[in-house]
Amino acid sequence: MGEPGWAGWFWDPSLYAGSAGHYVRGRVPYPRELVDALAAELALDGTGRLLDVGCGPGSLTLPLAPWFERATGLDADAGMLAEAARQAGAAGIRNVDWVNLRAEDLPADLGPFRVVTLAQSFHWMDRALVARRLRGVLGSGGVLVHVHATTHEGVSDGQPLPFPRPPRREIAELVRRFLGPRRRAGQGILPDLPVDEAGRGRVEAGIYRAAGFGGCTRIEVPGSVVSRSADEVVASVFSLSSAAPHLFGDRISDFEAALRGLLAEASPDGRFSERMREIAADIWRI
Repeated sequence: MGEPGWAGWFWDPSLYAGSAGHYVRGRVPYPRELVDALAAELALDGTGRLLDVGCGPGSLTLPLAPWFERATGLDADAGMLAEAARQAGAAGIRNVDWVNLRAEDLPADLGPFRVVTLAQSFHWMDRALVARRLRGVLGSGGVLVHVHATTHEGVSDGQPLPFPRPPRREIAELVRRFLGPRRRAGQGILPDLPVDEAGRGRVEAGIYRAAGFGGCTRIEVPGSVVSRSADEVVASVFSLSSAAPHLFGDRISDFEAALRGLLAEASPDGRFSERMREIAADIWRI
């Protein structure tokens, strides 16, 4: 199929099976400042079409949709799209179409689009192929926006917080106790991932340039401190591909009980705080 997300691993439909509802509750929403900054930088005025690739439950699709005439959220996980449609209905957003498709299979006649977005999704794809296909569905003057963010957990910077930070290291160890030492992803196992974000960014920049994109502009939005309930922290864990509910099988109740026990030890009243990392959006032009 071409380049997998990482050497030796290939996508399969179970990657986020059962995670959609947890994703909505457990991931911190994209801040309004990001949407406003993109609207200003791209001169969004309610015209044109948006394509959000790997949209999940509409985390970025829905905040951006009012800035376009029409929006399309595309994802390979039908459960994610069903949750996205529910979220759109609850918010009264009616200008979004949901397409259950892998980005690698994106048809050229789905466009043209004014803006294409990828938020926390490109690494799961055959990046070179997808970049070429996205270049093909953009209209004249169109742009691709690649959002770099971490929304399931905050950073550990030693700064004081209103409430205890979730015990993320202990949570990761608990997941390993139940699922083994290798990080799970769908039916496969991921190798240890490099932590050099700058290096990964350089690789992705080369992929975009090879596909015909250029003139990259970066927007950055500072992180903020958020308060979280124990239920939201539990959902943040189940929102991960490496801890998707289906991976635990008939031990899921035991895992959740152990997870909630960890959280009760860390914060008996069930309140937590996290400082979220900054969000960067790279805007690539054609």
